[in-house]
Amino acid sequence: MTTGARRRMGVEERRQQLIGVALELFSRRSPDDVSIDEIASAAGISRPLVYHYFPGKLSLYEAALRRASDDLASRFVEPHEGPLGARLLRVMGRYFDFVDEHGPGFSALMRGGPAVGSSTTNALVDSVRQRAYEQILSHMGAVDPPAQLDLVVRSWISLAESTALIWLDGRRIPRAELEAQLVHDFAALAAVAAAHDEELSTLLRGLLKDEPGDGPFADLVTRLIALASSP
Repeated sequence: MTTGARRRMGVEERRQQLIGVALELFSRRSPDDVSIDEIASAAGISRPLVYHYFPGKLSLYEAALRRASDDLASRFVEPHEGPLGARLLRVMGRYFDFVDEHGPGFSALMRGGPAVGSSTTNALVDSVRQRAYEQILSHMGAVDPPAQLDLVVRSWISLAESTALIWLDGRRIPRAELEAQLVHDFAALAAVAAAHDEELSTLLRGLLKDEPGDGPFADLVTRLIALASSP
């Protein structure tokens, strides 16, 4: 039987609630514009109680970024089934789901927001990049990647980040088009690097033999041929 009394939250449960509330607010506005008073009001508690769980806005912001970075990194996790191009396209779909749903928060995560330059924020951003890097390499079956592949994957992750940040400023290109373009970008970067590295060339040939004729990599080849043959 319920008494109607509000259940008292434990310390960790309340902390997680505040992080969730902060993330929800950060998804709509820049963290710089969100006050502790707003977070407290949305959580249904007093401002002093927020400070009981977090020493200040920066510590709450960093905790929210930690959760967001874990979520973002998880978007790169994909079953090792099917052709690589289709896998990367699904990864980009989930990546842009996050970007679309958490625009200001994504910008804050990648640009530092109120904690710009802090060692915690830098470490969180680096952890997202590293986990994404490891996931992409695992999809390629590269345990000890050649230097050219290392450069390709890290460059592509940076390209995806900067593309997403630019896209948020107006969303002038349809999402699906941009996601496909980024997969094409990966293929193009890898192909150029493979032309200079026999080990990478061998690895790519093994991956490309499983690519279907209607996949994103084949689509890129078709577009390039059309471009080269146009008057």
